[in-house]
Amino acid sequence: MKKLAIAVALVSLAPLTSYAASLKLVNDTRGKMSVHTGSGIANLNKGSSTSFTCKPGAKIYTAEKGKKQDFIFKVESSHCGKTVKLSSVM
Repeated sequence: MKKLAIAVALVSLAPLTSYAASLKLVNDTRGKMSVHTGSGIANLNKGSSTSFTCKPGAKIYTAEKGKKQDFIFKVESSHCGKTVKLSSVM
């Protein structure tokens, strides 16, 4: 019983970002942009956003005609559970 109580206490101290948190990416640039998130391609109009599972180490790219193009940024654990503006990572 004591081991169970310790295990529960340790789990409750773990940050929520370690449990399949998502990342919201907002297009605050001047125009439409397509991005390859690692799990698919999102077409973002000016002011729109997309959310996807936050996987630290994943690389985000621009996309054109369904294929990834230029590297934008690498997802860090500090991005998990947050909103990231494209202008701040480009």
